[in-house]
Amino acid sequence: MNTLTDSFPSFKSLRVFQEVAHFGNVARAAEELSITPSAASHQLAKLENQIGCILFNRSAKGMCLTMAGERYLKEISPLLQGISQSTSRISNQKERSALRIHCAPSFGLLWLLPRIHTFREKYPELEVTLSCSYENLSFSRANIDIAIRHGFPDWQSFEIKTIRNEKMSVLASPDYLKKHPVNHYSELSTHPLILSESPLIKWPQWFAQNQLPQPEEDWLFRFDRSYMSLEAAMLGYGLIFESELLAEDYLQRGTLVRVLEPELSIPVSAHHIVYPRGFSVYPRIKHFLDWMMPMLR
Repeated sequence: MNTLTDSFPSFKSLRVFQEVAHFGNVARAAEELSITPSAASHQLAKLENQIGCILFNRSAKGMCLTMAGERYLKEISPLLQGISQSTSRISNQKERSALRIHCAPSFGLLWLLPRIHTFREKYPELEVTLSCSYENLSFSRANIDIAIRHGFPDWQSFEIKTIRNEKMSVLASPDYLKKHPVNHYSELSTHPLILSESPLIKWPQWFAQNQLPQPEEDWLFRFDRSYMSLEAAMLGYGLIFESELLAEDYLQRGTLVRVLEPELSIPVSAHHIVYPRGFSVYPRIKHFLDWMMPMLR
């Protein structure tokens, strides 16, 4: 007679399934789990045999989930994530006083870093680790508590709090505008324009929304980091179309100013506070949310 343990897949098999789904490749998944590819293949075959269902379509190009595999991954991922996080938290008492944050480099450098000291002053018992990249890292694999992500909020199995009232505006240095005044928004295409490639809304969308022809001249610079665009504009190289959230300190210091009237800005919901469901019960997460949200409403 089958028992519960007979029908319950092993944690190792589920982890292999999750990693193969992530990488689309058995060898890469095996490397991530520090096991051999043959061992990973064995665990995957064992899982498919146990549940009586094919989870992957296999081809020379790699592995892709079947419809059943997609449904299974969606259902077990929150459970595996919860088990992994619960295990890591309870295994080390010090972990309970460590807050690990991940965010995009520009948000980390321009917004969070100048302000995080006020959080540390309010909660000195918490040790803060801040990592930055444009990847949407796995909370369990990268051991992250909370992330500030940039993009469209389509991340499943997570709590998402969108930062409100962010807008994209045309910005320049006061010195640049003294030398090269802008009298009307239709003149912008005659100025040197710096393209920020990372925002959700960019120069081409601004010109289209305002029913203006796209600039014929090449971009003066193209940057894949917003902080590079902001610094270039501050140095007087040209005009940028950037997030006022990221440019907040520049605007307060007066090193950058808005070139056009507010109605020519474009609202955007580009930055989001993201964390696994249920994490808000942890004091360190609650403290961070309580600290951050009032400043970003």
